[in-house]
Amino acid sequence: MNPVVETIKNRRSIRRFQSEQIDRKALDIILESAIWAPSGHNTQPWHFLVIQDPDKIDRMSSRCIEKMADSPIDWIRKIAAREGYHLFHKAPTVVVVSSKKSDERDGLFYLADCSAAIQNMLLAAESLDIGTCWIGLTKFLFEDFGEVDSLNLPEGYLPFYTVAMGYKAADFVAVPPPRKPGTVSWFGE
Repeated sequence: MNPVVETIKNRRSIRRFQSEQIDRKALDIILESAIWAPSGHNTQPWHFLVIQDPDKIDRMSSRCIEKMADSPIDWIRKIAAREGYHLFHKAPTVVVVSSKKSDERDGLFYLADCSAAIQNMLLAAESLDIGTCWIGLTKFLFEDFGEVDSLNLPEGYLPFYTVAMGYKAADFVAVPPPRKPGTVSWFGE
């Protein structure tokens, strides 16, 4: 099988990590892969903040869980109420993915641009046998301007998502969930 297709099919959201920090060379490869993602009008609006301070990661998790507990959405409140739940699954590295605030035309693409960059990160990490989990629930954390300010992002950038990253726990088993049928159709057939 083609190695790119194989990597795509093998990638899973990992929620159990080893405590060992990711090798810096591997992390550089993953981040370089992110910046090579496509972007609308080649704006490349992204910024990647790497956090490897366990105290900061734990504080971000706790603060986000507090905000999730007040969500009007039942399943989000249930996640927040889980005993011992850690938003980043105790990963040793968290990457905050942000986009530059821009004029209205460029603003049409920033979410898709950041998502493409994240997918590149996830696939590059998998190719290096590093586990990742795209964390969308950090939207609750990023609604808190004090928390956003504490990230010291470059001027004019807004955070959207995080990626938890680390070496996969030894007991991790990659069992692919079945794919939903009927998701592809052909016009005219």
